[in-house]
Amino acid sequence: METQYFTDEEKILVKLQYKTLLNSVKDIVSRHDINRVHRIIRKGVADNHFGRDKYGINPSIRHLITANTLVESFGADRNMIIAIMLYNLCKNDYLPESYILKEFGSDIAKLVKGLLQVSSLYKKRSAVESENYHKLLLTFAEDIRVIIIMTIDRLSLMRMINHHPDTKFVKDIANEAKFLYAPLAHRLGLYKIKSELEDLSLKYTKRDTFTEIANKLNRSKVKRDEYIANFIAPVKEALLKAGLNFEIKGRTKSINSIYNKMVKQNADVDDIYDLFAIRIIIDTAEEKEKTECWVAYSIVTDLYKANPARLKDWLTIPKSNGYESLHITVYGPENQWVEVQIRSRRMDEIAEKGLAAHWKYKGIKSESNLDTWMNNIRDLLEAGKDGNKELIKEVKMDIYDKEVFVFTPKGDLYKLPQGATLLDFAFHIHSKLGCSCTGGKVNGKNQKITYRLQSGDTIEILTSTTQTPKLDWLSFVVTSKARNKIKQAVNEMHAKVADLGKELLQRRFKNRKIDVEEALLMRTIRKLGYKTVTDFHTAIANETMNVNDVIDTYIEIDSKDNETATHETAANFVLQPTSDREDYRPNDILVIGENMKGINYSLCKCCNPIFGDDVTGYISSSGAIKIHRSSCTNIKHLLAKDPNREIKATWSGKIGSQFAVTLRILGNDDIGIVTNITSVITKEKDTTLRNISIDSNDGLFQGYMVIGVGDKATLNNLIKKIRNIKGVKDVQRSNN
Repeated sequence: METQYFTDEEKILVKLQYKTLLNSVKDIVSRHDINRVHRIIRKGVADNHFGRDKYGINPSIRHLITANTLVESFGADRNMIIAIMLYNLCKNDYLPESYILKEFGSDIAKLVKGLLQVSSLYKKRSAVESENYHKLLLTFAEDIRVIIIMTIDRLSLMRMINHHPDTKFVKDIANEAKFLYAPLAHRLGLYKIKSELEDLSLKYTKRDTFTEIANKLNRSKVKRDEYIANFIAPVKEALLKAGLNFEIKGRTKSINSIYNKMVKQNADVDDIYDLFAIRIIIDTAEEKEKTECWVAYSIVTDLYKANPARLKDWLTIPKSNGYESLHITVYGPENQWVEVQIRSRRMDEIAEKGLAAHWKYKGIKSESNLDTWMNNIRDLLEAGKDGNKELIKEVKMDIYDKEVFVFTPKGDLYKLPQGATLLDFAFHIHSKLGCSCTGGKVNGKNQKITYRLQSGDTIEILTSTTQTPKLDWLSFVVTSKARNKIKQAVNEMHAKVADLGKELLQRRFKNRKIDVEEALLMRTIRKLGYKTVTDFHTAIANETMNVNDVIDTYIEIDSKDNETATHETAANFVLQPTSDREDYRPNDILVIGENMKGINYSLCKCCNPIFGDDVTGYISSSGAIKIHRSSCTNIKHLLAKDPNREIKATWSGKIGSQFAVTLRILGNDDIGIVTNITSVITKEKDTTLRNISIDSNDGLFQGYMVIGVGDKATLNNLIKKIRNIKGVKDVQRSNN
């Protein structure tokens, strides 16, 4: 390697690391491989393709340390070590992946590809603390060995940055270790790496606290080891006398664990209950294990006073995750609290490997499929110590094959189901974003809303204020949230359109002076073939249904019902509406009078004809005759469609009852004017005031009065008198 690439201190470190690695891998990596890798790296350094990163870290040293740490904590593996040494040159586009495939084979090429994919995620630092980040990491890796390498590499980097001048960089790396790599190491069973990552993370983020705890532990190490040995000695002797087969271990918690206890208990190091911990593992048959565990408990509590409040009996009732153990805290020599865990060998194996109990016990979130998968990996890792690491190559990284993980431009990470589209992602972020989505940019390239997301994509949603949800969107979205929001939005849009149609219909009815009856309108809607009122109103708004046709149908049904008959007699007589009748004459006239017999007729409410009005009859399909004022727009419209249904009509003397007439009165909003109007009406002979509605605005009033009168002459006389009242500007009979 080029000498100018290293400082004098680094040269010494490289030689030491290189020599250590050669000694470790001499039995599994050929001299030919070593020379090839060495030659490639030297040339890469000489061509400035293996330079320091932007934080000044020398990658050659980092990869050497990573390779040695891999051998130390995992075991020597030829392909993993070669991939570690070469992938940075591929990352810098110095070596194409095809070269690695040709020179070193498909397995190393696969490892290098996985390392390149995972390293690309480091640009998304804002997502590191997301619980989905480790899932994306596992998805991208494709090979469990890549995750092992990345975890060990992170430990190597953590060891190198102890006094790095860029404090933000150091804290970022420490947070990655805490939130991502330490939990992964724990799940992989790499406990020593996990503990060191956590301790270094605490050191770089809370250095004063770390140093204080470390100093206290260092000052007391010899004494602490002696204390544990003295504590264990009588316990061992008593357990042996009881005839138990067992293993007993003593330990001090890691600095990070001690710190967590201090925070939780708001205590100093010296006050932590379980700073000292003893584990008694009993070898016995399953049917005897609970009995012998309680025997051990009895022995320990006979020797040392127990704290009953700290007893945790997970023998009688195991934890929901399958964890079984008996935890007690006893008062040991020198007034020190010591935690003692008692369990069988089977229980210990379950706690360490089976049922995913261990990391759940420690409070690390996990999913059942990941737990099962990781347990298998842990077993393979242990088998690897005996030379079976080839099995690990066969492990498939498909635990998240039903999910995709994507980023926002700001680096936020989101999880969606496999097959999710760009539109699913938009709705996942916010409903309004989804409703206005027109497409997006995926990794900088424009894509349609139907684009299927891939893990690692960076998505920027594009919107338009004119975009509205479509029902056909349901054909390609896969998330329930998107489907529900699309249906909801479309329904809301339909409701708005339907409201417009409803308003249009009501306004047209009002213009034609027709009081709408809901029951009759519903029958009209059904007759026109609509299953729902919303569809009916939507059709009106979209102009696929003519409003006039609706009103005609409504009037026709109203005529059949004959609900507004003023004079109505039941009769079997039916006047045929066509010229096919034998007795039909074009000049037939219906004479309306008191003594009409056998004729089914009614006065229509739309125009309220009264005695003296010019009237026209209309023969409905049921044979009933509807009497309209000749000036009524409804009768004009009906006869324009079917003139054969017309029958001329006239009055014959007074009918002997009052007719309802609506008057529209406009005038000045003066005190007493309404009183004067009502006074005139009530004084008029054979006239009654049935209803009054007054509205005033800007000094004017407008009123509608329903008057009961006997004939048109009386009405005209009343209108004349009202017009003569001071302040009245206009009086009109309300009609079509």
